[in-house]
Amino acid sequence: QVQLVESGGGSVQPGGSLRLSCAASSSFFSINILGWYRQVPGKQRELVASITNGGSTNYADSVKGRFTISRDNAKNTVYLHLQMNSLKPEDTAVYYCNALSQGSHYWGQGTQVTVSS
Repeated sequence: QVQLVESGGGSVQPGGSLRLSCAASSSFFSINILGWYRQVPGKQRELVASITNGGSTNYADSVKGRFTISRDNAKNTVYLHLQMNSLKPEDTAVYYCNALSQGSHYWGQGTQVTVSS
């Protein structure tokens, strides 16, 4: 079992920055991939960025060059971050933390990001 607790998010003007964080209660070795997804009403949830145990990252084309995913490892907790710069109105969504561990996906509760002037 992996429990994910997100923090961050909120409202920001276009061009601004936000930082999302997620605490995954599991050891480093049991989580294979961590990622951030986002969803807007009426659309499918989409991958924003992911990072593997080895540190390999993957980004959606729409966020490349603006978002940076990173992770910090503690004894029984893995921390996942998403630094979001140059935010655009189309980045508005609920953002979800995701962990792939031993073949199962786990999700956080979601955090709202709103980009509006």
